[in-house]
Amino acid sequence: MRKKLAAGNWKMNGLKASLTEVEALIAAHPAPACEVLLCPPATLVSAMAALAAGRIAVGGQDCHPKASGAHTGDISAAMLKDAGASHVILGHSERRADHAETDALVCAKSEAALAEGLTAVICVGETEAERDAGATLAVVGRQLAGSVPAQATAATVVIAYEPVWAIGTGRTPTLEQIAEVHDFIRAELVGRFGAEGDGVRLLYGGSVKPANAAEIFAVSNVDGALVGGASLKAADFGAIVAAL
Repeated sequence: MRKKLAAGNWKMNGLKASLTEVEALIAAHPAPACEVLLCPPATLVSAMAALAAGRIAVGGQDCHPKASGAHTGDISAAMLKDAGASHVILGHSERRADHAETDALVCAKSEAALAEGLTAVICVGETEAERDAGATLAVVGRQLAGSVPAQATAATVVIAYEPVWAIGTGRTPTLEQIAEVHDFIRAELVGRFGAEGDGVRLLYGGSVKPANAAEIFAVSNVDGALVGGASLKAADFGAIVAAL
């Protein structure tokens, strides 16, 4: 049985004062039936990890493929782990677009994360132009093949499907579209990894909010969500946790 996961990506949002939202989330959901993960900016990982104290998981939003060195502004997987992180988001569409991250680079980062004992949340998803061209499954399949390392297991990797055109836009794919892609991802993972592939959790991301969470979570092969803006407020994210 795959344990459900509600993951929040704070992106470039949050100051120390924002940690009151984490306190409120923990107070409202002290023993959730699903796993809860928050990925704040790097400046808050240590403080959030100390505050969460094992009640919710904390992750980073990126890591460098190398363990150390002359890489100004970058953060290694070992540094995230040292700060208290247990997970790291990799290959998010904003990193792929804004920083020209390739599948090969995402794979290298994922291998670095796994080597440090972090769980890699690897993101895949198509742009609006790719969706309109009927290339969704081809794009997602290519990203899966190139971004997920050979040593991935159900315990070390989570896949997040985020259609780029639905992130932060308020637009959401139909339930049938979500099911099509999630079923495709499951088949690809099982074809590559066998039983391990069946155990990898698949998250949906892209304008997930309290109003649509329950129906999305009822879709085939949706094991949770990677939530953006709605994860910044305890009331909104808590409602999504409750739905899951």
